[in-house]
Amino acid sequence: MDDAALESIPLEFRTASYEYDLPQSLIAQHPAERRDRARLMLVEHEQVVHRTFADLPELLRPGDLLVANDSRVIAARFHPRRRGGGKAEVLLLHPAAEPGCWEAMARPGARVRKGDRLALSADCGIEIADWAPGGNRIVRFYSIDADAAMARFGEVPLPPYIDRPPPDARERYQTVYAACDGSVAAPTAGLHFTPELLDRLRTRGVHWATVTLHVGAGTFRPVKGPDIRRHRMHPEMYHISEAAAAAIARARLEGGRVIAVGTTALRTLEAEASAHDGEVREGSSWTSIFIHPPYVFRAVDVLITNFHLPRSTLLMLVCAFAGRERIFAAYQEAIRAGYRFYSFGDAMLIQKTPARVSGAQPRPS
Repeated sequence: MDDAALESIPLEFRTASYEYDLPQSLIAQHPAERRDRARLMLVEHEQVVHRTFADLPELLRPGDLLVANDSRVIAARFHPRRRGGGKAEVLLLHPAAEPGCWEAMARPGARVRKGDRLALSADCGIEIADWAPGGNRIVRFYSIDADAAMARFGEVPLPPYIDRPPPDARERYQTVYAACDGSVAAPTAGLHFTPELLDRLRTRGVHWATVTLHVGAGTFRPVKGPDIRRHRMHPEMYHISEAAAAAIARARLEGGRVIAVGTTALRTLEAEASAHDGEVREGSSWTSIFIHPPYVFRAVDVLITNFHLPRSTLLMLVCAFAGRERIFAAYQEAIRAGYRFYSFGDAMLIQKTPARVSGAQPRPS
């Protein structure tokens, strides 16, 4: 794209507007020694306050409702061998329409073809059953079922920027309230909660509800084109229980704030609210909602989230929630203060900016 065409894109829609420089030393390679000892940056109006995550109960109000994503990360990454002995990698994404099959990413892409069998051991492995959209594959396991294969050969798919994973990564890359298998990446804002902290929140009068959104690998992919409006999100499955929908309705009725624990919980609630005129209902669906400026939030008042990658859809979502200038100022303050970034890093508690009265809404699906 030439300079004139780039200049014609409004600033808030330019991918380059969501770039920032981060010292490599601030990319967290391991979680805090204790989950709730991570740092917490409170971003409210124009003020930034430095706290720890253990302080969360005193930062919330009785009657507030925390809504978290209870999806559990599965051991979805495999390192089988190709027929000639070469290495391969398969990352399961989600179950496919055909029983017993999964949609997956496979590498090396040019050498993993339909009909290939990739060995996990001498007597079992992964068969490439078909092609799938976006360069993915439809795979099935042979001589072993998926659950047994994950238990025996699978790895928790840590992000690629974690090159020194801790020995307890399988346990620490999982929330303490995870209940529903299905994600290939953790809903990382929830990693900071402990059972003791949840008890203190309840004692404070803060309510708790969970939804389920199975996080796909595409959530963390950077936006590559120059105009963010051309980016398409991958679909992810979510479920909202009757109890969660009732808790949200009750919080609204009684004047409590709805606080999303992470961007995946927020996307779940906003996808549902966008589809039903602001109401969050019980049910299951798929969503590919891409939230970016400008966006009028209808379901969520406050967001708990970690610090996100440059040019990521997650960073764009946070900028839509609190304003790009406000978020970038907070990020620069976090860098100055030595906060730890990304999945195993520190967190933010963000009050949303007042709703805008105009601007195109991302289309829910």
